[in-house]
Amino acid sequence: MRELVVLGTASQVPTRQRNHNGYLLLWDGQGLLFDPGEGTQRQMLLAGVSASKVTRICLTHVHGDHCYGLPGVLSRMVLDGVRHPVDLHYPASGDDVVRALVSLATPGLDLRLLPHSGPGPVAPGLVVHPLDHRIEAYGYRLDEPDGRTLLPDRLAAAGISGPDIGRLQRDGSFGGTGLEEVSIHRPGQGFAFVMDTAPCPGAGVLAEGADLVVAECTFSDDDADLADRYRHLTAGQAGALAGSAGVGVLVLAHFSSRYADTGELAAQARATAGDAEVVAAEDLDRIPLPRRRPTTRR
Repeated sequence: MRELVVLGTASQVPTRQRNHNGYLLLWDGQGLLFDPGEGTQRQMLLAGVSASKVTRICLTHVHGDHCYGLPGVLSRMVLDGVRHPVDLHYPASGDDVVRALVSLATPGLDLRLLPHSGPGPVAPGLVVHPLDHRIEAYGYRLDEPDGRTLLPDRLAAAGISGPDIGRLQRDGSFGGTGLEEVSIHRPGQGFAFVMDTAPCPGAGVLAEGADLVVAECTFSDDDADLADRYRHLTAGQAGALAGSAGVGVLVLAHFSSRYADTGELAAQARATAGDAEVVAAEDLDRIPLPRRRPTTRR
């Protein structure tokens, strides 16, 4: 299962309807928790997801609304008896803050601190790129490796069936027939997480061709001056990011408390998002990864 569980969508100030940040990506048995703000532990309970599902935690930066929920989540994992290791990724400049937060958690979890200080891979399939915020910040990109989709008619024509199909996939050929002769290229799915940032090259690299992108949408286009001052995206800028990058689904989040209704923000994003589907996230939403994009049969 590949699904995004939205735990909170508020920016600096939570509201009666919106908790601080928190996003859990369920991906092939992994649970990647992004930017757990205050109250994330309780939001996980309300969303019906166990803390034991978390295998990796990714912090974009160490502003409080993106990390102050960390001690509670870690303590809950200890209480629940989690035995698997948990990797914690974060900007190296925030090391003192992260270590202070971790020190508040109940001991007993195999937590591995993995600071990064530049762009590049941080785990298999997971890369980071710098964003443009008031402090050091990075976005995350998770990619599935490309693969091959077998074509039943070509398998039948080649006389390959049953266990021989597994041998073909494992070895790349069987009985003189190569895998490429009976299959087509299947592009891997991609997910990007772009939080607090002004428009910047790193955001574009992260979003390029992604099936699903979570992007901050702190301000309306009408408040572009505030967005520029505080190094955030407006709704239209978030939409333009998705449109120029060829994104499948854009999930808007991290809303300022000044907007009780996000409908206008979504409309502004759709106006610039091209073919991307735009979703204004609500707390406790569960958003599946979209179906794979069609490939050309050759």
